[in-house]
Amino acid sequence: MYEVCGEKELKVILALDPGDSISGVARKINENRETIRRVVNRLEEAGYVVYDDGLQLVDQTIRDGGLEFLTAATDISPPSISEAYVLPQFAGMEYAFTAIDAVYVWTRGGYQVARDPEDYPLFIAVHESELDAWTEFFDRFGIQTAEQRQPADDLNSAIQVVLKPRPQIEAEMVDGRPVISLQETVAFANEHYAHFQSALDMLGRMYDSVDTDANYRPTNVEF
Repeated sequence: MYEVCGEKELKVILALDPGDSISGVARKINENRETIRRVVNRLEEAGYVVYDDGLQLVDQTIRDGGLEFLTAATDISPPSISEAYVLPQFAGMEYAFTAIDAVYVWTRGGYQVARDPEDYPLFIAVHESELDAWTEFFDRFGIQTAEQRQPADDLNSAIQVVLKPRPQIEAEMVDGRPVISLQETVAFANEHYAHFQSALDMLGRMYDSVDTDANYRPTNVEF
């Protein structure tokens, strides 16, 4: 009964969506593919998951129980910044990284605009109809949310999530993370060129479709 109660087993159970591949799950939770292959094999042997046109969780209540455990553990060990990036994978709702984090994802972590670890906002696009549900989800982990970035003095933790509601989300996957389109990301970086000049240069080198000769409009917007 206790043979699969490890950290990586729990992360796989929480992140797994029907039809996922081993590689897809590994990218979602930022783990090595071979490590997750072994984890999935153990979960399959124990009867937690099956292969049926991709990976399938046998019993949804296992996932629900895992999320309850993770929520309870938050009181003792709050999420780190890297863990906060993975948490949305466990919500069971569509989302996409946007704004600063879209640049971060599309540059594959190569560009990170200055963010203080003691005042760290994450920017996520969500469905308008699920705004309250996202607020409730992050509240379970002690992470405050708002539609605009909040002053650090108003927060109970270093991490906050800025939710950007949209009528629909068309996410692309980059290294297992859902993110707004490259075109929209570049438009955002162009709009805030003073902050993202080097990121645009990087994106231009990484993707042939990025036009780094666009008309920039420098701003002094606070994110």
